[in-house]
Amino acid sequence: MLRIVQYPHPALRYESRPVTNIDDRLRTAVRAMFDLMYDAHGIGLAANQVAIPLQFFVLNLTADPEQPEAEQVFINPEIIKRHSADDYEEGCLSFPGIYAKIRRPRKVRVRAFDLSGNEVIVDADELYSRALQHETDHLHGKLYIDLFEPNLRTALNPKIAEVEAGFRASQERGEFPSDDEIRRQLDAWPEFGPVA
Repeated sequence: MLRIVQYPHPALRYESRPVTNIDDRLRTAVRAMFDLMYDAHGIGLAANQVAIPLQFFVLNLTADPEQPEAEQVFINPEIIKRHSADDYEEGCLSFPGIYAKIRRPRKVRVRAFDLSGNEVIVDADELYSRALQHETDHLHGKLYIDLFEPNLRTALNPKIAEVEAGFRASQERGEFPSDDEIRRQLDAWPEFGPVA
């Protein structure tokens, strides 16, 4: 059963592998990820946020399960163009309650595949651009906290420490194995299958 993992779960720093097979197991995971995302009131969720070390993410900028026409799946995404930059507040489902202004390119072009295996090229700006960059970063083990300005990181360190303490407590309760065991499971991940 999939669940959103919180920092510092090792999957969040894991360099995900490309998807090589779009099958029913992947489609089932995508549906579960949308459901988890909606339950958490998010607009995007990357596979490694549910401890799947593969390069795909789901997105619905409306955050509304009643608008399935806005659902998008990006498989093996690649940002191929960036333009200008601005600051805008971001949050992350793996860092509940932590929001901060982040500087990112304002416009991007992304090449990916959809759930039917069709190549898609998307030109995006503003929130759409930011969400695409945030989720693509996840797939490469990069987190939005890595983009915090030093003084902002210092100010938010206590909240980040609270999230970390929550994850460590869940490990102590046996809800997650050790970091080393999680990394071993991620390394051994087949094309598709469950991981703790």
